[in-house]
Amino acid sequence: MSLTLLLDLDDTCLGNSMDTFIPAYLQALGDHLSDFIPPEDLAPALMSSTQDMFHNTRPDRTLKQVFDQSFYTKLGIEPHDFTDLFESFYIEKFPSLKYLTQFRPEAVHMVDEAYQRGYTVAIATNPLFPLTAILQRLEWAGLSPNKYPFSLIPSYETAYFAKPNPAFFTEILSRLGWPEGPVVMVGDNFDHDIAPARILGLGTFWIANSEHTSADRTHSSNGYGGVDQLLSWIDSTPGEDLLPNYNRIESMLAVLRTSPAVLNAFSWELKASNWVEHPQPGEWSFTEIICHLRDVDMDVNLPRIDKILTELNPFLPGIDSDKWAEERLYYCQNGLEALRDFTSSRIQLLDALDELKQEDWNRPARHAIFGPTSLKELVSIIVGHDRLHVQQAFRSLGEISAHTMSESSPIK
Repeated sequence: MSLTLLLDLDDTCLGNSMDTFIPAYLQALGDHLSDFIPPEDLAPALMSSTQDMFHNTRPDRTLKQVFDQSFYTKLGIEPHDFTDLFESFYIEKFPSLKYLTQFRPEAVHMVDEAYQRGYTVAIATNPLFPLTAILQRLEWAGLSPNKYPFSLIPSYETAYFAKPNPAFFTEILSRLGWPEGPVVMVGDNFDHDIAPARILGLGTFWIANSEHTSADRTHSSNGYGGVDQLLSWIDSTPGEDLLPNYNRIESMLAVLRTSPAVLNAFSWELKASNWVEHPQPGEWSFTEIICHLRDVDMDVNLPRIDKILTELNPFLPGIDSDKWAEERLYYCQNGLEALRDFTSSRIQLLDALDELKQEDWNRPARHAIFGPTSLKELVSIIVGHDRLHVQQAFRSLGEISAHTMSESSPIK
C-alpha cells in the first residue's frame, strides 16, 4: 500500500522532553552569547520571537525571516554581527545537550520497516530550530539522513508555518507534491500533532507517552500506543480511513495559504533556464504554471469572491483560463515577478476569507457551468485547482532535475 508517514521527532522517535531540553538549551546559548547579549535580555527575546514563529500565517515569510525580524529588532542588534556566533554554538555547544535525550531503538526498527514497505517517510518536527539542530537530533535518534532518505526535513530556514497551524501539515504535503493515498501523522503532542492533523482529515497515531492520556483524546485520534505498535495498527486499519479530506473550511484555508509559500520554496534551487524549461513537449514550464495561478487568482477568484460577498445570488460566467498561457505570452514573462504577484494576490484572497463568518461560506451563486453553488463550494474548487498545479510543478521540476543529472553524469 502506498502510504505517506509524517514523523514527529522529540518524544516520538527520540526521547526528549522539551520541558527539560529547552531550559538547558537556553542556558547553553546564553552562556555562549553572554559577552555580547546579557542573559536576562536573551531569553525573553528568544521566547517572544519563537512565539512569533508559532503565530506566522503569512506565505511570504519563512520562519527564519519572522524570527530574525523579531529577535534582532527586540535586541537592537544587526543579524550579520551574530551569524558566526550562532553557527559556532551549534557546532561547539549544541552537541553537549545530547545527554538529555534517550535513544529509542523501537523507533529505528519502525523506520527501517517503513522503508522496506516502500512508504514515503518525512520528518514532521516543529521547524523552530535551524537545520543543523534538527539533523543532530536525528543523529541522536539513530536516524541519520545519510542512511535514511527522508523525503523532507523541515527547518526554520525553509519552512513557513509551525505546529499547531494546520498549514504546517499542508506545507509538508505540498512540498511532497500532494501524494496520493493514505497519510498518517505520528506524534506525542496531542494539541500540536494530533488535533491539527485531524482538522485536515489526516490519519493520526498518538504516541501516548504520558499519564495525561484520556478517553476523549484517544477516541479523537485514529490510533494510539507506542512507536513499536504503529505499523501493526496501520496493517489493521482500512486504508480509506486514513485518506485526507480537505473539505473543511480550516483545511481549505490551510491549502490556500500553503501554495505560494511552497512554489517559492520550489524556486530556490532553480537555474534561470529551469524557469522556462518544458519537462515534456506540450507541458507548461514553471513560469507558465505560476503565471496561470496568478491570473486565475487576480482575474477569476478575487472578482468572484467579491461578487458573491456583495451581491445576492450573483451569476458567475464560465471562463476558459487555460488559453491565457498562449494569449498572454506567459513564456515571455518573468517567473519571479509572477510569483511575487501571485503571492500578493493570494494574501489578498486570504484576507477576504479569513474575515468571513460561518454563514458567509453558505452564500449562494449561480455558475454558468456548475449551476447553483455556494462560496464554500467555489473555494473548494480553488483548493483543488491549487493542488493540481502544485502537483504539476513538483512533477515537472522533478523531471527537469532528473534530466539535468543524467546529462551531467559521466559516461560509463
